[in-house]
Amino acid sequence: MPSLAIRAARRDGLDYDAVPASLRGAAVEPGDARYAAVRSGYMRGGAPGLVLRPGDPAEVAEALAYARTQPVPLSVRSAGHGISGRSTNDGGIVVDVSRLNTIEVLDEAARLVRVGPGARWGQVAAALEPHGWAITSGDYGGVGVGGLATAGGIGFLGRRHGLTIDRLRAVELVLADGTPVRASDAENPDLFWAARGAGFTLGVATAFELEAAPVGNVGFAQLVFDAGDTAGFLQRWGAAVQASPRDVTSFLIMGRPRGGEVVAQTMTVIDSDDADTILARLQPFAGLGALVGQAVQIVPYAGVVSPQDPHQGQGEPVARSGLLEHLTPAFTADAARLIHSGETYFFQIRAMGGAIADVAPDATAFAHRSANFSVVAFGAGAQRLDRFWDPMREHFTGLYVSFETDRHPDRLREAFPPRTLDRLLEVKRRYDPENVFRDNFDLGPALVPVR
Repeated sequence: MPSLAIRAARRDGLDYDAVPASLRGAAVEPGDARYAAVRSGYMRGGAPGLVLRPGDPAEVAEALAYARTQPVPLSVRSAGHGISGRSTNDGGIVVDVSRLNTIEVLDEAARLVRVGPGARWGQVAAALEPHGWAITSGDYGGVGVGGLATAGGIGFLGRRHGLTIDRLRAVELVLADGTPVRASDAENPDLFWAARGAGFTLGVATAFELEAAPVGNVGFAQLVFDAGDTAGFLQRWGAAVQASPRDVTSFLIMGRPRGGEVVAQTMTVIDSDDADTILARLQPFAGLGALVGQAVQIVPYAGVVSPQDPHQGQGEPVARSGLLEHLTPAFTADAARLIHSGETYFFQIRAMGGAIADVAPDATAFAHRSANFSVVAFGAGAQRLDRFWDPMREHFTGLYVSFETDRHPDRLREAFPPRTLDRLLEVKRRYDPENVFRDNFDLGPALVPVR
């Protein structure tokens, strides 16, 4: 029986007494001592009325059956890192699958591993390191497997080994009606197609089977530059990326000017443990501008994406995403104006291309395979950020849903080209006809493709 303090903190609209008995022990309510650790995500502060923490697929089905009877928002969370913050809410239910976090090798020869959605990528990297394997997984070890393995996964090994979803060989989900289903090229292939890029709108993933890549130690370079010539620096960095062999993947970060000066930090992974190869690959980057700091290491991939602390975000995040093919003079001029305005406190460009572009655009729901770069900007307010971001939209060929907080239907039309969106909507109608999974991006009946 919950204490009086917990009962007093309960939110309106939820029938707490109807929570299935199998879920009560791990459930967390406002007023519970555990609540502070599960209420928020990495970027967004939350105040859910109830966090359900199922321990197996059957309990996921029970959680969904209960949630569908409650007239409140429903969010699904693997680890809560998502930039959009949609893995928490205010007054609703969060189905938190963090307890489904096992990592096991299924087939040593095929490098096939089974990973729960609640595992974090830093843990996955550490588990695969003794085998000499890795799976590309963003740039942060605290990211949950579930979010990345259903949306895309633009990571430090991307140009060599593709997106995270490109390593996916099968996924197990619980659909909105509680039905467990397995999807692969051979089983429910339409669902498997959609799950790789839009899985967040189709069900709750409970396990992933991924083919790891053979990756030993890697070169990891952190270079810091004076980027006062911001547009020129961005052009030079973009050209260096595109001219690099595909064993090189580089990310770039800029923040607000300090004392009128702009600093750029690049983080570059070279999929090699040979010192001469690493130094040769870094030479074009070292000459991009005046270096003000540098660190180059040969480390396991697990050392690049080490596990991180739990997330405790505050407020409502504002982030904008765009995918583009080249860092053109027109784009870099607009990007420089945004950076020098001070309206973005975190501006990042991630290299794509290489193995990512080897996959056909219609092979997965993530269709923007010709993009060589992913751009994201965080801001303190939507109107202030958009004053500079909106003029940049003409440069983009699409966007990455994991880095976008604007939930306007136009953003989905940018994320999914017309033919992809048509097919995705058809899959959505078959597998989630009542649009239960809509709190991330809404692919429900109101979304009509625009030609």
